[in-house]
Amino acid sequence: MVKVEEKMVTRTVDLRSDTVTKPTETMRVAMANAEVDDDVLGRDPSCVQLEKEMAKITGKEAGLFVPSGTMGNLISVLVHCDIRGSEVILGDNSHIHIYEHGGIATIGGVHSRTVKNNDDGTIDIDLIEAAIRDPEGELYYPTTRLICLENSHGNSGGRCLSVEYTERVGEVAKKHGLKLHIDGARIFNASVALGVPVDRLVRAADSVSVCLSKGLGAPVGSVIVGSNSFIAKARRLRKTLGGGMRQVGILCAAALVALQENVEKLESDHKKARFLADGLNEIKGLRVNTSSVETNIIYIEIEESSQTTAAKLSKDLEDYGILVIPMGSSKLRVVFHHQISDSDAQYALSCFQRAVTGESNENGN
Repeated sequence: MVKVEEKMVTRTVDLRSDTVTKPTETMRVAMANAEVDDDVLGRDPSCVQLEKEMAKITGKEAGLFVPSGTMGNLISVLVHCDIRGSEVILGDNSHIHIYEHGGIATIGGVHSRTVKNNDDGTIDIDLIEAAIRDPEGELYYPTTRLICLENSHGNSGGRCLSVEYTERVGEVAKKHGLKLHIDGARIFNASVALGVPVDRLVRAADSVSVCLSKGLGAPVGSVIVGSNSFIAKARRLRKTLGGGMRQVGILCAAALVALQENVEKLESDHKKARFLADGLNEIKGLRVNTSSVETNIIYIEIEESSQTTAAKLSKDLEDYGILVIPMGSSKLRVVFHHQISDSDAQYALSCFQRAVTGESNENGN
């Protein structure tokens, strides 16, 4: 364990999110040498390559590069719910519902029918089915057209949805003539954690949004995938939303490197997250549900006995160079990524120990 003797920032360990990574040298070289053209005209070769590769990985017909995951989810929902006043069933603790500025309602006129997320990120199948509107009530109710899932589930601590669960939801969707969209911002994390190929995890879905700048560590963008007809409609919506860009091959080149080099690093990210979670549970005043640490995200509960708050502990950790995000008054979020080393994880644990108890743990546990 790296010993922390005083409040001096000797290094920075940025655990705020996996979105804070910097482009690797390999990415920078690829970006500098990227073959580009105008993507609005559909001619950027690097973008076309990335879209085809992501479609292949996910087992879908086609893909579309978009600037962000929020836009990817928004476009996907709007394509499936192409009549204003349509309704989507989604988790009450989902990213689309909480963190995307209500875009599906404000821009698309789509009504959210929220159903309670379980602690593991799932939604009870019977609750999903019960939330589907009776077509005979169309005079009064919005028309249900879509179900959305999230895998891995961020607000549940990066929990993974199994193939079996996802396919059961897909069966419900088909039974009622609905579509299924998966917010797969960290679908590669889920794939690695479960030991299941991405295409198998999303086989039941009609569309998937995959983030390039989270677990994969690319600088910008997401790719949405689905059928050829879905992507054709999505491309038009992307232009409407201002997401059609020109020489995006510069960005896509970095994403292609991320697919080649960083997927294999995700398992290490998960191991370091579990190492820190186990160590934090040994610190009096902190609590982590280690059974929920399946991927690269940790939620840390601050107990009253610690005599501190999330805001204060976050500030104290920052004095040591450890950056985390407070989530309310008594919870912190930590996210690992490929630019956090084993030594960084050990140093972070030592800093937590000192910040909470005033003592440094030299044994690493």
